[in-house]
Amino acid sequence: MTITFLQTSLHWEDRQKNLDDFSEKIAAIERSDLILLPEMFTTGFTMNAAALAEPMDGPAVSWMKRIAKEKSCAIAGSLIIEEDGKYYNRMVWVHDGKVQHYDKRHLFSLAHEEKTYTAGTKKLIVELNGWKICPLICYDLRFPVWSRRTKAADYDILLYSANWPERRIKAWKTLLPARAIENQCYVIGVNRIGDDGNGIYHSGDSGAFDFRGELVSKPLPSQESVERAEFSLSDLRDFRRDFAFGLDADGFSL
Repeated sequence: MTITFLQTSLHWEDRQKNLDDFSEKIAAIERSDLILLPEMFTTGFTMNAAALAEPMDGPAVSWMKRIAKEKSCAIAGSLIIEEDGKYYNRMVWVHDGKVQHYDKRHLFSLAHEEKTYTAGTKKLIVELNGWKICPLICYDLRFPVWSRRTKAADYDILLYSANWPERRIKAWKTLLPARAIENQCYVIGVNRIGDDGNGIYHSGDSGAFDFRGELVSKPLPSQESVERAEFSLSDLRDFRRDFAFGLDADGFSL
């Protein structure tokens, strides 16, 4: 499995500029099974949903469908979606003409995200080339129970799209490998860089980790990067067989 993740700055609340920039970066990608974009990749992490939200057949999702077709790959990233009069911080997954989505469950109360957006209630597991993938969003990383791999929600790769501020970057860098170790899975966290419209700085510190929590691929902090990670399903299965810690895990339900 080859995954390309884009650590980049974002134009504040400017969908077209962001789509143009991503189009230029993605055009240079020769081959990838999946392209992963940051949280709210069309706008930055904003509460101005009423002015910026789009429907599922809007311009950004249409753009994702075009990119997926042109590049013969899957593409995923979160953006602001309006549906039935509600706003969602929604991870959209596009592959082979099919669109699936996950709505962010844990809304960031320090930024009053819950006052604008509606929380999701269901986890999404998608399949790609024999792999099972669970896409999550930013603040979800802090909640291991929701992220946990179980029989009901089994996966091989965890994805986190984020706008994670540099002031709390130690938690980001610690929890990404922790999620990989405890779930015996690959993990990718893609984070934006630069200042947002509220003057909050983001250092990126994106990274891909294997099932041991070891770093597989990582761009330099605070620099734009189109990063590539290669994962092996046979290596993952061998590790899970040899170290079957899941057999001793506590059962639970949400």
